[in-house]
Amino acid sequence: MTRDLTIADIRLTPILVADPPLLNTQGVHQPYTPRLIIEVITADGVTGIGETYGDIKYLELARPFARRLTGRPVSDLNGLFSIVDEVAVDSTRVSEAVDVGGLRGVQTADKLRLSVVSGFEVACLDALGKSLGLPVHALLGGKVRDAVEYSAYLFYKWADHPEGVAHERDDWGAALDPAGIVEQARKFTDRYGFTSFKLKGGVFPPAEEIAAVRALARAFPGRPLRLDPNGAWSVPTALTVAEELADVLEYLEDPALGTPAMAEVAAGLKRPDGGLPLATNMCVTTFAEIQEAFTTGAVQVVLSDHHYWGGLRNTQQLAAVCRTFGVGVSMHSNTHLGISLAAMTHVAATLPDLHHACDTHYPWQSEDVLTERLTFTDGRLSVPDVPGLGVELDRDRLAFLHRRWADDDGGLRERDDAAAMRVVDPGWVTPAVPRW
Repeated sequence: MTRDLTIADIRLTPILVADPPLLNTQGVHQPYTPRLIIEVITADGVTGIGETYGDIKYLELARPFARRLTGRPVSDLNGLFSIVDEVAVDSTRVSEAVDVGGLRGVQTADKLRLSVVSGFEVACLDALGKSLGLPVHALLGGKVRDAVEYSAYLFYKWADHPEGVAHERDDWGAALDPAGIVEQARKFTDRYGFTSFKLKGGVFPPAEEIAAVRALARAFPGRPLRLDPNGAWSVPTALTVAEELADVLEYLEDPALGTPAMAEVAAGLKRPDGGLPLATNMCVTTFAEIQEAFTTGAVQVVLSDHHYWGGLRNTQQLAAVCRTFGVGVSMHSNTHLGISLAAMTHVAATLPDLHHACDTHYPWQSEDVLTERLTFTDGRLSVPDVPGLGVELDRDRLAFLHRRWADDDGGLRERDDAAAMRVVDPGWVTPAVPRW
Protein backbone atom coordinates (compact mmCIF):
# COMPACT_ATOMS: atom_id res chain seq x y z
CA MET A 1 0.00 0.00 0.00
CA THR A 2 1.31 3.42 -0.94
CA ARG A 3 1.33 5.91 1.95
CA ASP A 4 0.60 9.60 1.47
CA LEU A 5 3.50 11.28 3.29
CA THR A 6 2.38 14.82 2.52
CA ILE A 7 2.29 17.13 5.52
CA ALA A 8 -1.39 17.98 5.95
CA ASP A 9 -1.23 19.92 9.19
CA ILE A 10 1.14 21.09 11.92
CA ARG A 11 0.17 21.82 15.52
CA LEU A 12 2.36 24.00 17.74
CA THR A 13 1.70 23.90 21.47
CA PRO A 14 3.74 26.13 23.79
CA ILE A 15 3.79 24.90 27.38
CA LEU A 16 5.26 25.73 30.77
CA VAL A 17 6.81 22.87 32.73
CA ALA A 18 7.93 22.86 36.34
CA ASP A 19 11.61 23.50 37.02
CA PRO A 20 13.40 23.27 40.39
CA PRO A 21 15.50 26.16 41.78
CA LEU A 22 18.76 25.04 40.17
CA LEU A 23 21.63 27.53 40.40
CA ASN A 24 24.11 28.53 37.71
CA THR A 25 26.48 31.40 37.14
CA GLN A 26 23.72 33.58 35.67
CA GLY A 27 21.20 33.08 38.47
CA VAL A 28 18.59 30.44 39.20
CA HIS A 29 16.03 28.54 37.15
CA GLN A 30 12.53 30.02 37.20
CA PRO A 31 9.72 27.87 38.70
CA TYR A 32 8.43 27.11 35.20
CA THR A 33 10.27 26.96 31.89
CA PRO A 34 8.84 27.27 28.34
CA ARG A 35 8.97 24.44 25.82
CA LEU A 36 7.36 24.00 22.42
CA ILE A 37 5.72 20.74 21.37
CA ILE A 38 5.49 20.23 17.60
CA GLU A 39 3.08 17.80 15.92
CA VAL A 40 3.44 17.05 12.21
CA ILE A 41 0.39 15.27 10.74
CA THR A 42 0.55 13.49 7.38
CA ALA A 43 -2.30 13.17 4.89
CA ASP A 44 -2.66 9.56 6.08
CA GLY A 45 -3.27 10.76 9.63
CA VAL A 46 0.11 9.77 11.06
CA THR A 47 1.36 12.18 13.72
CA GLY A 48 5.02 12.76 14.51
CA ILE A 49 6.12 14.74 17.56
CA GLY A 50 9.10 16.97 18.31
CA GLU A 51 10.20 19.35 21.04
CA THR A 52 12.34 22.46 21.31
CA TYR A 53 12.66 25.74 23.22
CA GLY A 54 9.40 27.58 23.82
CA ASP A 55 10.55 31.17 24.34
CA ILE A 56 8.70 33.76 22.27
CA LYS A 57 11.63 34.23 19.87
CA TYR A 58 11.34 30.56 18.87
CA LEU A 59 7.54 30.70 18.56
CA GLU A 60 7.83 33.71 16.29
CA LEU A 61 9.96 31.63 13.93
CA ALA A 62 8.07 28.34 14.31
CA ARG A 63 4.66 29.69 13.29
CA PRO A 64 5.54 31.04 9.81
CA PHE A 65 7.90 28.09 9.28
CA ALA A 66 5.05 25.65 9.96
CA ARG A 67 2.83 27.39 7.42
CA ARG A 68 5.50 26.96 4.73
CA LEU A 69 5.82 23.22 5.39
CA THR A 70 2.17 22.31 4.85
CA GLY A 71 1.79 20.37 1.58
CA ARG A 72 5.41 19.26 1.44
CA PRO A 73 6.61 15.64 1.85
CA VAL A 74 7.40 14.71 5.44
CA SER A 75 10.50 12.98 4.06
CA ASP A 76 11.96 16.24 2.66
CA LEU A 77 14.30 16.75 5.60
CA ASN A 78 16.92 18.63 3.58
CA GLY A 79 14.25 21.08 2.49
CA LEU A 80 13.67 22.16 6.09
CA PHE A 81 16.91 24.14 6.07
CA SER A 82 16.26 26.10 2.87
CA ILE A 83 12.69 26.87 3.94
CA VAL A 84 13.64 28.16 7.38
CA ASP A 85 16.15 30.53 5.76
CA GLU A 86 13.15 32.25 4.17
CA VAL A 87 11.73 33.15 7.57
CA ALA A 88 12.79 36.56 8.82
CA VAL A 89 14.25 36.91 12.31
CA ASP A 90 13.30 39.93 14.39
CA SER A 91 16.60 41.71 15.02
CA THR A 92 15.51 42.60 18.55
CA ARG A 93 15.48 38.88 19.36
CA VAL A 94 19.17 38.49 18.52
CA SER A 95 21.63 39.53 21.21
CA GLU A 96 25.38 39.89 21.39
CA ALA A 97 25.13 38.58 24.94
CA VAL A 98 25.58 34.96 25.93
CA ASP A 99 22.38 33.02 25.26
CA VAL A 100 20.52 32.67 28.57
CA GLY A 101 18.43 29.62 27.76
CA GLY A 102 21.22 27.38 26.60
CA LEU A 103 24.37 29.17 27.75
CA ARG A 104 25.75 28.48 24.28
CA GLY A 105 27.74 31.50 23.32
CA VAL A 106 26.48 34.50 21.35
CA GLN A 107 22.95 34.41 19.95
CA THR A 108 22.56 34.73 16.18
CA ALA A 109 19.67 34.51 13.75
CA ASP A 110 21.06 31.26 12.34
CA LYS A 111 21.25 29.69 15.79
CA LEU A 112 17.60 30.57 16.41
CA ARG A 113 16.64 29.03 13.07
CA LEU A 114 18.55 25.82 13.76
CA SER A 115 16.87 25.41 17.14
CA VAL A 116 13.47 25.68 15.44
CA VAL A 117 14.41 23.30 12.61
CA SER A 118 15.59 20.70 15.14
CA GLY A 119 12.14 20.22 16.64
CA PHE A 120 10.48 19.96 13.23
CA GLU A 121 13.08 17.50 11.96
CA VAL A 122 12.48 15.20 14.93
CA ALA A 123 8.71 15.40 14.39
CA CYS A 124 9.14 14.58 10.69
CA LEU A 125 11.42 11.63 11.46
CA ASP A 126 8.92 10.34 14.02
CA ALA A 127 6.08 10.57 11.50
CA LEU A 128 8.19 9.02 8.73
CA GLY A 129 9.28 6.16 10.99
CA LYS A 130 5.69 5.44 12.03
CA SER A 131 4.57 5.50 8.38
CA LEU A 132 7.31 3.12 7.26
CA GLY A 133 7.28 0.90 10.35
CA LEU A 134 10.88 1.82 11.24
CA PRO A 135 12.48 3.25 14.40
CA VAL A 136 14.12 6.66 14.03
CA HIS A 137 17.58 5.16 14.53
CA ALA A 138 16.99 2.98 11.44
CA LEU A 139 16.20 6.10 9.42
CA LEU A 140 19.56 7.46 10.61
CA GLY A 141 21.47 4.41 9.39
CA GLY A 142 20.96 1.97 12.24
CA LYS A 143 22.04 1.68 15.84
CA VAL A 144 25.50 0.58 16.95
CA ARG A 145 24.46 0.07 20.61
CA ASP A 146 21.33 -1.17 22.33
CA ALA A 147 21.50 1.24 25.27
CA VAL A 148 22.81 4.77 25.78
CA GLU A 149 24.57 5.80 28.97
CA TYR A 150 23.64 9.04 30.73
CA SER A 151 25.30 11.00 33.50
CA ALA A 152 23.79 12.43 36.68
CA TYR A 153 23.54 16.20 36.30
CA LEU A 154 24.27 17.73 39.70
CA PHE A 155 23.35 21.33 40.58
CA TYR A 156 23.79 23.61 43.50
CA LYS A 157 20.18 24.03 44.51
CA TRP A 158 17.92 25.82 46.95
CA ALA A 159 15.52 23.66 48.91
CA ASP A 160 12.61 25.54 47.36
CA HIS A 161 11.69 28.49 45.22
CA PRO A 162 11.22 31.73 47.19
CA GLU A 163 8.21 32.06 49.45
CA GLY A 164 5.23 33.54 47.66
CA VAL A 165 6.34 32.32 44.21
CA ALA A 166 4.00 29.74 42.70
CA HIS A 167 5.84 26.49 41.95
CA GLU A 168 5.72 22.72 42.17
CA ARG A 169 7.29 20.99 45.17
CA ASP A 170 10.18 18.54 44.86
CA ASP A 171 11.87 16.16 47.28
CA TRP A 172 15.48 16.80 46.28
CA GLY A 173 16.24 19.24 49.08
CA ALA A 174 18.97 21.85 49.19
CA ALA A 175 22.52 21.36 47.89
CA LEU A 176 24.70 24.35 48.76
CA ASP A 177 27.93 22.74 49.98
CA PRO A 178 30.01 19.60 49.31
CA ALA A 179 27.91 17.46 51.66
CA GLY A 180 24.73 18.55 49.88
CA ILE A 181 26.20 17.75 46.46
CA VAL A 182 27.29 14.30 47.60
CA GLU A 183 23.83 13.60 49.03
CA GLN A 184 22.27 14.71 45.74
CA ALA A 185 24.59 12.36 43.85
CA ARG A 186 23.56 9.48 46.12
CA LYS A 187 19.91 10.13 45.29
CA PHE A 188 20.69 10.09 41.58
CA THR A 189 22.50 6.79 42.02
CA ASP A 190 19.78 5.21 44.13
CA ARG A 191 16.93 6.34 41.89
CA TYR A 192 18.45 5.95 38.43
CA GLY A 193 21.68 3.99 38.75
CA PHE A 194 23.93 6.69 37.29
CA THR A 195 27.63 5.92 37.53
CA SER A 196 29.10 9.24 36.34
CA PHE A 197 28.46 12.76 37.61
CA LYS A 198 28.56 16.29 36.24
CA LEU A 199 28.47 19.32 38.54
CA LYS A 200 27.16 22.65 37.27
CA GLY A 201 29.70 25.13 38.63
CA GLY A 202 30.33 28.84 38.32
CA VAL A 203 28.05 29.42 41.32
CA PHE A 204 30.47 29.66 44.22
CA PRO A 205 34.16 30.65 44.42
CA PRO A 206 36.31 28.00 42.71
CA ALA A 207 37.79 26.70 45.98
CA GLU A 208 34.31 25.69 47.14
CA GLU A 209 33.57 23.88 43.90
CA ILE A 210 36.95 22.13 44.01
CA ALA A 211 35.97 20.90 47.48
CA ALA A 212 32.67 19.59 46.15
CA VAL A 213 34.35 17.65 43.35
CA ARG A 214 36.89 16.25 45.82
CA ALA A 215 34.01 15.16 48.07
CA LEU A 216 32.39 13.38 45.11
CA ALA A 217 35.68 11.65 44.29
CA ARG A 218 35.90 10.35 47.87
CA ALA A 219 32.28 9.23 47.95
CA PHE A 220 32.38 7.61 44.50
CA PRO A 221 35.98 6.50 43.92
CA GLY A 222 36.89 5.84 40.32
CA ARG A 223 33.64 7.23 38.90
CA PRO A 224 33.86 9.69 35.98
CA LEU A 225 33.40 13.29 37.16
CA ARG A 226 32.94 16.56 35.23
CA LEU A 227 32.75 20.21 36.25
CA ASP A 228 31.11 22.95 34.16
CA PRO A 229 31.29 26.61 35.26
CA ASN A 230 29.86 27.94 31.97
CA GLY A 231 32.88 30.10 31.18
CA ALA A 232 32.82 31.90 34.54
CA TRP A 233 36.58 31.71 35.17
CA SER A 234 39.59 33.62 33.94
CA VAL A 235 42.34 31.66 32.21
CA PRO A 236 44.58 31.68 35.35
CA THR A 237 41.68 30.50 37.52
CA ALA A 238 40.79 27.78 35.02
CA LEU A 239 44.39 26.57 35.02
CA THR A 240 44.46 26.50 38.82
CA VAL A 241 41.26 24.48 39.05
CA ALA A 242 42.42 22.13 36.30
CA GLU A 243 45.68 21.46 38.11
CA GLU A 244 43.83 20.85 41.37
CA LEU A 245 41.37 18.37 39.86
CA ALA A 246 43.31 16.80 36.97
CA ASP A 247 43.55 13.47 38.79
CA VAL A 248 39.78 13.06 39.27
CA LEU A 249 38.06 14.80 36.33
CA GLU A 250 37.07 13.02 33.15
CA TYR A 251 37.05 16.43 31.47
CA LEU A 252 36.63 20.10 32.38
CA GLU A 253 33.79 21.79 30.54
CA ASP A 254 33.91 25.43 29.39
CA PRO A 255 36.16 26.69 32.20
CA ALA A 256 36.72 29.98 30.31
CA LEU A 257 34.51 31.85 27.87
CA GLY A 258 35.22 31.66 24.15
CA THR A 259 37.58 29.76 21.90
CA PRO A 260 40.68 31.98 22.39
CA ALA A 261 40.45 31.67 26.18
CA MET A 262 39.83 27.93 25.95
CA ALA A 263 42.87 27.60 23.69
CA GLU A 264 44.97 29.39 26.31
CA VAL A 265 43.78 27.01 28.99
CA ALA A 266 44.43 24.00 26.77
CA ALA A 267 47.96 25.23 25.98
CA GLY A 268 48.68 25.69 29.67
CA LEU A 269 47.63 22.12 30.44
CA LYS A 270 49.84 20.40 27.86
CA ARG A 271 51.71 17.39 29.19
CA PRO A 272 53.27 14.34 27.54
CA ASP A 273 50.01 12.47 28.17
CA GLY A 274 47.91 15.26 26.65
CA GLY A 275 46.68 16.74 29.93
CA LEU A 276 43.12 17.17 31.15
CA PRO A 277 40.65 17.29 28.21
CA LEU A 278 38.51 20.40 27.79
CA ALA A 279 34.91 20.00 26.65
CA THR A 280 32.49 22.59 25.30
CA ASN A 281 28.88 23.27 24.45
CA MET A 282 29.50 27.03 24.30
CA CYS A 283 32.31 27.82 21.86
CA VAL A 284 31.46 25.09 19.32
CA THR A 285 27.74 25.19 18.63
CA THR A 286 27.73 25.64 14.83
CA PHE A 287 29.82 24.19 12.01
CA ALA A 288 31.35 27.61 11.38
CA GLU A 289 32.88 27.56 14.87
CA ILE A 290 34.66 24.23 14.42
CA GLN A 291 37.72 25.35 12.46
CA GLU A 292 39.08 27.81 15.01
CA ALA A 293 38.39 25.56 17.98
CA PHE A 294 39.95 22.45 16.44
CA THR A 295 42.96 24.06 14.79
CA THR A 296 43.90 25.92 17.98
CA GLY A 297 43.44 22.82 20.15
CA ALA A 298 40.88 24.67 22.28
CA VAL A 299 38.63 21.64 22.85
CA GLN A 300 39.06 17.91 23.03
CA VAL A 301 35.40 16.96 23.51
CA VAL A 302 32.39 18.58 21.81
CA LEU A 303 29.09 18.22 23.64
CA SER A 304 26.58 18.10 20.84
CA ASP A 305 22.95 19.12 21.24
CA HIS A 306 20.52 18.36 18.45
CA HIS A 307 18.51 21.46 19.39
CA TYR A 308 21.57 23.63 18.66
CA TRP A 309 22.79 21.91 15.56
CA GLY A 310 19.55 21.65 13.63
CA GLY A 311 18.52 18.09 14.38
CA LEU A 312 19.65 14.50 14.49
CA ARG A 313 21.27 14.24 11.07
CA ASN A 314 23.39 17.34 11.67
CA THR A 315 24.44 15.77 14.96
CA GLN A 316 25.73 12.78 13.01
CA GLN A 317 27.63 15.10 10.68
CA LEU A 318 29.18 16.85 13.67
CA ALA A 319 30.26 13.51 15.11
CA ALA A 320 31.92 12.60 11.79
CA VAL A 321 33.87 15.87 11.75
CA CYS A 322 34.95 15.31 15.35
CA ARG A 323 36.12 11.81 14.47
CA THR A 324 38.16 13.21 11.57
CA PHE A 325 40.02 15.58 13.89
CA GLY A 326 40.39 13.14 16.77
CA VAL A 327 38.02 15.15 18.96
CA GLY A 328 35.67 13.30 21.30
CA VAL A 329 31.92 13.77 21.22
CA SER A 330 29.14 13.45 23.76
CA MET A 331 25.84 15.24 24.37
CA HIS A 332 24.84 18.41 26.17
CA SER A 333 21.48 18.80 27.87
CA ASN A 334 19.25 21.70 28.70
CA THR A 335 15.88 21.57 30.45
CA HIS A 336 13.99 19.04 28.31
CA LEU A 337 11.15 16.54 28.33
CA GLY A 338 10.84 12.97 27.17
CA ILE A 339 10.44 13.73 23.47
CA SER A 340 13.87 15.34 23.34
CA LEU A 341 15.37 12.61 25.51
CA ALA A 342 14.00 9.95 23.14
CA ALA A 343 15.46 11.85 20.16
CA MET A 344 18.84 12.12 21.92
CA THR A 345 18.79 8.39 22.59
CA HIS A 346 18.05 7.47 18.98
CA VAL A 347 20.85 9.59 17.52
CA ALA A 348 23.30 8.65 20.29
CA ALA A 349 22.67 5.00 19.44
CA THR A 350 24.02 5.63 15.92
CA LEU A 351 27.30 7.37 16.86
CA PRO A 352 30.25 4.93 16.81
CA ASP A 353 32.64 7.05 18.89
CA LEU A 354 30.40 8.10 21.76
CA HIS A 355 32.85 7.41 24.60
CA HIS A 356 31.37 9.65 27.32
CA ALA A 357 28.00 9.36 29.06
CA CYS A 358 25.49 11.94 27.80
CA ASP A 359 24.11 14.74 29.93
CA THR A 360 20.41 14.86 30.80
CA HIS A 361 18.18 17.18 32.83
CA TYR A 362 15.28 14.73 32.58
CA PRO A 363 15.34 13.51 36.20
CA TRP A 364 14.88 17.14 37.30
CA GLN A 365 11.67 17.50 35.31
CA SER A 366 8.76 16.21 37.39
CA GLU A 367 6.34 16.85 34.53
CA ASP A 368 6.20 15.41 31.04
CA VAL A 369 3.90 15.24 28.03
CA LEU A 370 4.31 11.49 27.43
CA THR A 371 1.89 8.73 28.37
CA GLU A 372 4.81 6.98 30.11
CA ARG A 373 8.03 8.50 31.45
CA LEU A 374 11.29 7.13 30.09
CA THR A 375 13.04 4.92 32.62
CA PHE A 376 16.76 4.74 33.33
CA THR A 377 18.24 1.36 34.25
CA ASP A 378 21.78 1.44 35.65
CA GLY A 379 22.08 4.97 34.26
CA ARG A 380 21.15 3.86 30.76
CA LEU A 381 18.19 4.10 28.41
CA SER A 382 17.35 1.20 26.15
CA VAL A 383 17.11 2.10 22.48
CA PRO A 384 13.56 1.36 21.26
CA ASP A 385 13.01 -0.64 18.09
CA VAL A 386 9.34 0.26 17.61
CA PRO A 387 8.37 2.63 14.78
CA GLY A 388 9.26 6.29 15.19
CA LEU A 389 10.66 7.63 18.45
CA GLY A 390 8.84 5.01 20.49
CA VAL A 391 6.99 7.52 22.68
CA GLU A 392 3.37 8.72 22.73
CA LEU A 393 1.86 12.09 23.56
CA ASP A 394 -0.45 12.45 26.56
CA ARG A 395 -2.96 14.95 25.20
CA ASP A 396 -4.61 15.68 28.53
CA ARG A 397 -1.25 16.51 30.07
CA LEU A 398 -0.27 18.58 27.05
CA ALA A 399 -3.49 20.58 27.34
CA PHE A 400 -2.90 21.17 31.07
CA LEU A 401 0.63 22.46 30.52
CA HIS A 402 -0.55 24.65 27.65
CA ARG A 403 -3.25 26.19 29.86
CA ARG A 404 -0.53 27.10 32.33
CA TRP A 405 1.33 28.86 29.49
CA ALA A 406 -1.84 30.60 28.27
CA ASP A 407 -2.70 31.80 31.79
CA ASP A 408 0.79 33.19 32.43
CA ASP A 409 1.04 36.97 32.39
CA GLY A 410 4.15 36.76 30.23
CA GLY A 411 6.70 36.70 33.01
CA LEU A 412 7.65 33.07 32.43
CA ARG A 413 7.38 32.83 28.66
CA GLU A 414 11.04 33.76 28.31
CA ARG A 415 13.67 31.96 30.33
CA ASP A 416 15.50 34.49 32.50
CA ASP A 417 17.68 33.10 35.29
CA ALA A 418 18.71 36.60 36.38
CA ALA A 419 15.08 37.68 36.79
CA ALA A 420 14.41 34.65 38.96
CA MET A 421 17.41 35.51 41.13
CA ARG A 422 16.16 39.09 41.56
CA VAL A 423 13.10 37.75 43.39
CA VAL A 424 15.51 36.94 46.24
CA ASP A 425 18.18 39.57 45.55
CA PRO A 426 16.60 42.67 43.90
CA GLY A 427 20.04 44.04 43.08
CA TRP A 428 21.20 40.95 41.21
CA VAL A 429 22.68 41.45 37.76
CA THR A 430 24.20 38.76 35.58
CA PRO A 431 27.85 38.67 36.70
CA ALA A 432 30.49 39.91 34.29
CA VAL A 433 32.70 37.22 32.81
CA PRO A 434 35.17 36.16 34.00
CA ARG A 435 33.51 36.09 37.38
CA TRP A 436 36.59 34.72 39.16
